[in-house]
Amino acid sequence: MNPVSLITGASRGIGRGIALELAKLGHDLVINYAGNAEAARKTVDDCVATARTAGKTIRAEACQADISVGVDRAKLISFTQEKFGRLDLLVNNAGVAPTVRADLLDASEESFDRLIAINVKGPYFLTQLAAKWMIEQSGERLSSAAARPAVVSAAAEDSRAPSRPKIITISSVSAYTASTNRGDYCVSKAALSMLTPLFASRLAANGINVYEIRPGVIATDMTGAVKEKYDKLIADGLTPIQRWGTPEDVGRAVAAIASDAFPFSTGEVINVDGGFHLRRL
Repeated sequence: MNPVSLITGASRGIGRGIALELAKLGHDLVINYAGNAEAARKTVDDCVATARTAGKTIRAEACQADISVGVDRAKLISFTQEKFGRLDLLVNNAGVAPTVRADLLDASEESFDRLIAINVKGPYFLTQLAAKWMIEQSGERLSSAAARPAVVSAAAEDSRAPSRPKIITISSVSAYTASTNRGDYCVSKAALSMLTPLFASRLAANGINVYEIRPGVIATDMTGAVKEKYDKLIADGLTPIQRWGTPEDVGRAVAAIASDAFPFSTGEVINVDGGFHLRRL
């Protein structure tokens, strides 16, 4: 049985990159999208093809849902339950930037509310729903384990042991980097970053590991409008690794976590930023 991953905002950009890397591992996928059905369908098809190339057979399904809306969050979990019956990995990736980059003194309350709803409230309450279901699943696995023969070898028991469920939130270097022309975005990412220590602390005893991946300057539709600016900054030494990041870079970090590369870690922040976070003299 394949592990099942739910990725929000997965039709394009970083979310699509994550989906493709998980497809290579043989994960069944729920590709969430807000409005671009055509892009979501293409991601579904590409994930299935990518898995096949890697020698895997997977299922991928697209589900429209606006994570800022409560009924849509419930719909997304229900969809996953109906299509796959389980959830092994939630990736909170969906997020938006301000429609207009406005000076801090001119920024609108409307933009602030929009970013908080999508970038913070949505992941917070979707994680709550997913975690409750994961806890139920863990109880079912324990019941199943209790029904096994009492005498088994350690190796056999290890081979049967299910992977711990995982929750990964994709945040941003904007969680700690001030950009005065998009303060609402920075505030939303700083708040989003707190999800990981909160849920890691709460869910460890339930066998659920929680992580944050913090991307830097990644080449996506969102950053396309400021390409020239960042081209120059990168060339001038903004990051020790002097190139743009890619959705694949983020996807490979997610895949490492999904592959149980960090079984004794939870609450960790993994920087995928070309070394931007380093303080240098």
